[in-house]
Amino acid sequence: MITVVAGTNRPGSNTLKVAHLASEALQKVGEEASLLDLADLPQEIYAGSSYASKPPEFEIFQEKMLATDGILTVVPEYNGSYPGVLKHFIDMLRFPESLYEKPAAFIGIAAGPWGALRAVEHLEMVFQYRHAHLFGRRVFLPGISQLLDEEGRLADPALEERLHEMVTGFAAFCRRLL
Repeated sequence: MITVVAGTNRPGSNTLKVAHLASEALQKVGEEASLLDLADLPQEIYAGSSYASKPPEFEIFQEKMLATDGILTVVPEYNGSYPGVLKHFIDMLRFPESLYEKPAAFIGIAAGPWGALRAVEHLEMVFQYRHAHLFGRRVFLPGISQLLDEEGRLADPALEERLHEMVTGFAAFCRRLL
């Protein structure tokens, strides 16, 4: 099973829309996919005391990350990097086992022209530090508001094909590493 992480907790985000598209693309190629929406994190996780003792409601998120065969993170760019909630989520995961030797891939989205390139590169450094295995093919979606139609689908068939190629390659990468 591959877990698709929607890397923000912003309500109504394009990140979540793209995460759904990535999950669907994985399922179309026969992969079991699970969506993890950071908007569903328990509010107790934001208390400073959660660093010492995780709230019991977080355990479902922790277990999902331990059980997954691969992590595909949809990363929005916030102020030249990735969202703080995504960093906090990673900080709350058990070290080192949560990401250790897990296959990881990234889709960057941004309102601007670079498609979250910096955000993805920053996040890759964190995943490398946690000893994840990074998949080399990434998808960047710049000007995301113009790329999605009213239903939240990619309006350009070439982008759909790029997403399909990436998730197909990532699924094969995950199988090779198992």
